[in-house]
Amino acid sequence: MLLTRGPEVPALDRRKVTAVVLVLSAALFMSSLDLFIVNLAFPSIGRQYPGHSLGTLSWILNAYTVVFAAVLVPAGRWADRIGRRRVFTAGVAAFGFGSVLCGLAPGVPELIAARVVQAAGAGLMVPSSLSLLLASVPADLRAKAIGTWSAMGAFGAALGPVIGGSLVQIGWRWVFWINVPVAVVAVALSARVVPESRDEHSGGRPDLLGAGFLATSVGLLALALVEAPAWGWGSTPFALVLAGALGAGALVVVRSRLHHAPVLDLGLLRSRSFSGALVASLLYYGAFGAWLLALVEFLTGVWHFSPVRAGLAIAPGPLTVLPFARVIAPRLAVRFGGPGRVAALGAALNLVAQAYFYAHLGAHPSYVSDLLPAQLIGGAGVGLAIPSLLGAGTASLPPDRFGTGSGILNTSRQIGAVIGVAALIAVLSHVAPHDPVAAFRHGTLLVSGLFAGAAGVSAVVLGARPAGARRLAVGPAVVDLPGAPEPVRAR
Repeated sequence: MLLTRGPEVPALDRRKVTAVVLVLSAALFMSSLDLFIVNLAFPSIGRQYPGHSLGTLSWILNAYTVVFAAVLVPAGRWADRIGRRRVFTAGVAAFGFGSVLCGLAPGVPELIAARVVQAAGAGLMVPSSLSLLLASVPADLRAKAIGTWSAMGAFGAALGPVIGGSLVQIGWRWVFWINVPVAVVAVALSARVVPESRDEHSGGRPDLLGAGFLATSVGLLALALVEAPAWGWGSTPFALVLAGALGAGALVVVRSRLHHAPVLDLGLLRSRSFSGALVASLLYYGAFGAWLLALVEFLTGVWHFSPVRAGLAIAPGPLTVLPFARVIAPRLAVRFGGPGRVAALGAALNLVAQAYFYAHLGAHPSYVSDLLPAQLIGGAGVGLAIPSLLGAGTASLPPDRFGTGSGILNTSRQIGAVIGVAALIAVLSHVAPHDPVAAFRHGTLLVSGLFAGAAGVSAVVLGARPAGARRLAVGPAVVDLPGAPEPVRAR
């Protein structure tokens, strides 16, 4: 029989489901937007606070992403335990407060600190929003709801440079002020339309020390990659920081084996679909984050587009995401026998887009022939890949692990973005004044390699149809995991 959920959330009709999905998707859109909206504000922030390098300014983005990644899993467990809507509402409020602090920041260090507050709020609201969606939406509507939710996240991330470019013309602080009214509306609507849910059998506090080790590991790895060009790849500082990152990562694993509410639920990782989606998401978001930053830097630094013009040049990609994620990806998942193969197709399309861009990369602007096709192909790839990776990862989650599992999956996405952005910063630091295109060629190769890895993992691990079911220990229960996405069942 199906695993016990505890007290059921009352069934919602389609109208109420739509309202719930819209509220939860709006919050994800806001948090994803903030991951990348700052990119186009870098030049303006740098001009207001001269003396800060691109590597230093990148920590306005990386500090957000590192803390976001560290908070996600403990927040997912906390939401399962004390109430998913309660944690979601607290996260949205903290995110809005952090946005106010960012808008008031008098300098770069204060801005980075305010981004940490923002990230903590985002880390609370993202896993709780997904677990609320999984718990509230009936099974027959869940695939389309997940498609909408994940598409809005991808749409927000890809649209970040577009909105950022427009707001920077008013003033870079408006990049943060725009979040405040959205947060206020989301808090008000969540109390009215989103039903509360929790796991009544959840016990124990999340492993905050393990989360600290996770943040330390990711932060040190990003620091090593960002500073490697200045330190030297074979230097002692680089080796020590990299060793610290690996050591902190090892401590995360040790804590996860010993703690009753670990930062990584190692039992979930025994699921082929879950662990495969985790690895594929890490690679895919590494490529996605690096590609967006590279595109912004290329348009503004090589083609010398204004922020508004650069935002408009990026816009066709995000506009392509939503129809592919909302309509085409679910249909292809049915036709292909599961979301894994759709994720592989999406990542492969992103690889094609990178190959096209690489072949046409030049110092002289020729947008329609050199960039627009890559934008459209890449947007289709994002629309297919992101909801499919999420669908493959959540298909095997038992109800009492909705928050925990969604937190782990979102953590892999943010860690991937940190590593991708940090690696790209290291590559772009070698820009030569006489040949600025050369570094972006190397950056495109980096992004292509990550997309290729995501496509390979999706095809081999998530696209496979193993004969027979596997068994997975999740807490005290033992569940069967069929090859294709089906409800997790207990014996």
